[in-house]
Amino acid sequence: MSDTPRLNLGDGYKQYFEIAPALEPSRVNDVFFIRHDVYARELGFEPVREDQHETDKYDYRSQHCLVRSADGTRLAGCARLVLADPAHPAAPLPFELTCKNTLDRSIIDPALQPRGRIAEVSRLAVMSEFRRRKGEQQSEASISDQDFGDQKQPRFPYLPVSLYIGAVLMAQRHGIDTLFTLTEPRLAEHFGKLGVNIIPIGGPVEHRGQRVPSMLRVDEVYQGLRLMVRPLWHTINAQLNAAYAQPKD
Repeated sequence: MSDTPRLNLGDGYKQYFEIAPALEPSRVNDVFFIRHDVYARELGFEPVREDQHETDKYDYRSQHCLVRSADGTRLAGCARLVLADPAHPAAPLPFELTCKNTLDRSIIDPALQPRGRIAEVSRLAVMSEFRRRKGEQQSEASISDQDFGDQKQPRFPYLPVSLYIGAVLMAQRHGIDTLFTLTEPRLAEHFGKLGVNIIPIGGPVEHRGQRVPSMLRVDEVYQGLRLMVRPLWHTINAQLNAAYAQPKD
């Protein structure tokens, strides 16, 4: 057995990746490039575009999160936080339209929530070279049982989890109480292994595969995290804070 101490998740993460809000146009363009590479070129969910950017009508009111390799040379993944439309606060979030017929409004009715206190995590994508399972073609950033390995060879799905944590931390900065997302049916189970309580709020819909509308309470995420995951949270929080503190051109 090796005597080399095992890095905690936070130290392991920063050895390989850096996460930051996309605050500059060049970084936002990196996000759009990742989305095009995954959603259009690889998975065929969107049309291939000459400019190699995948965008939609919600990006103007979104905050984007970007992961690159630690040396800054390779794009790894992205996610976005769709906020209320400042000009039209009652305008629905994307999932409210996609799931309008399957939401269980006895659990929560998004239309009745203070619009400035809710947001949606969407367009989460991981470049194919960084996915755990080579040749995976069915999902833009899925997590499966294999991603956690087994007792002999434990693993951890760094990128999808780090992007969700990044989105939660960005949501905190914007005063968001409740985050909504469309998840693969088993995602709540996999996040449950990490202590994250993702709550289904309606029946499944067909949206690039079967998806379930779900929510999580922003202020409850950290308290529920397993102790092994908390160093990762702290590393991501520190990287985001450093990025926000940098002077902008």
